[in-house]
Amino acid sequence: MDKKWLPLTVVLGVAGTAVVTASLWPEKEKPPLPQTLCHGALSRQTAERIGDAKGGVVIAEEWVSPGKGDTAVFKGCAVVRANPDSDDRREIFKLVITDERHDPGSRKDSVPLGPGFKGWALPEEAKAWLPTGCAARMGSTAPYLTVSFIAPSRKGEEQKKDLVDRDTAIRNSAAIVREAATNLARLAGCGGT
Repeated sequence: MDKKWLPLTVVLGVAGTAVVTASLWPEKEKPPLPQTLCHGALSRQTAERIGDAKGGVVIAEEWVSPGKGDTAVFKGCAVVRANPDSDDRREIFKLVITDERHDPGSRKDSVPLGPGFKGWALPEEAKAWLPTGCAARMGSTAPYLTVSFIAPSRKGEEQKKDLVDRDTAIRNSAAIVREAATNLARLAGCGGT
């Protein structure tokens, strides 16, 4: 072999070895996604019921806030979907746990949550009361503690393109607050809903 080609042969050999090693090296495994979201209030499976047909991984951006005035926001989260092909995130809904001084009542055209639950549901909003005693167990002096589902408002063409009918949307929003109320009561040790 001609000595002038020796450096090129060595460089190509090292590069080839690096490529083969990199292809055989095990990929760093991503940690598994948490199975509960929103401070333990929701299962990932329930949170994924709400979507916009654009896909993406469900992520919860959680916060804790003392609130102001009559209502104190204890905890909340924004459930977002991360786009599979970019870093963009789309808010799917919010879940907010608050204490309230007065019975918030129901909304016009809302439907009850069902047996064993006090609250109501609409396609874009739902509210469930936690059992008596939960507010005190969670550090509040207010008589009521509620968990609310709030979907982002849509107008015009966006509203016309809704993926699910009204009844399905109501069932989904009701399922979210029923599960959240049940789990929060269990975590606080204040009984069934």
